[in-house]
Amino acid sequence: MITINKITIAIDGFSSCGKSTLAKALAKKLNYVFIDSGAMYRGISLYCIENKISVDKEINEEVLIQHLPDIEIHFELNTENQSPELFLNGENVENKIRKIEVASIVSKVASIKEVRQKLVVLQQKMGELGGIVMDGRDIGSVVFPNAELKLFVTADPETRAQRRFLELQSKNENVTLEEISFNLEERDRIDSTRKESPLRQANDAILLDNSNLNQEQQLELVYTMIKEKIREISLLSNH
Repeated sequence: MITINKITIAIDGFSSCGKSTLAKALAKKLNYVFIDSGAMYRGISLYCIENKISVDKEINEEVLIQHLPDIEIHFELNTENQSPELFLNGENVENKIRKIEVASIVSKVASIKEVRQKLVVLQQKMGELGGIVMDGRDIGSVVFPNAELKLFVTADPETRAQRRFLELQSKNENVTLEEISFNLEERDRIDSTRKESPLRQANDAILLDNSNLNQEQQLELVYTMIKEKIREISLLSNH
């Protein structure tokens, strides 16, 4: 049973639109649990690289499906920065999963039906009690179709590439803006055209273009939406 003040917030959208940054900030402000569903797919992508299931950006689907029962993924809270970090088979891989080599295959891994089935079950279990903010590609359309608030975040391609470039530069990743633009374009294509749970805006999701918004403006805008949604639910439940 979800209490009035503990709703489920589903944030979907394209790569490098700042979904995770927004979701993290909201979770902190609301004292909710933040779940980065993309990190889970990155975890499986990293497993593919480390176990030679991915060679030259090609995934051996059959072998990966056989390995799925051996892949254990969970989050643990980093008490210093209050941010959840991904563990893959007991190892903290939060930094490893953010590298460009993982980003270059994650959309292919995420398009595999059996991978999505495994992770959707995990995600739904994590969000059973509400009070969560989850971001990804199919959260409002597949994982939490009954989420009380759904957002679909977008931004123009140049802005997205520049944001990701600056993020990777700050982590001393040696990549060019052209590489990132190509990577984002390719991920958009795969995410939007895949057969299993393609990236799409749920019918009841609010479209949010943040091309010209900074992080604080976006946070305040969405926080206002959440307060309004909780007030609406509260009024309905009192009738």
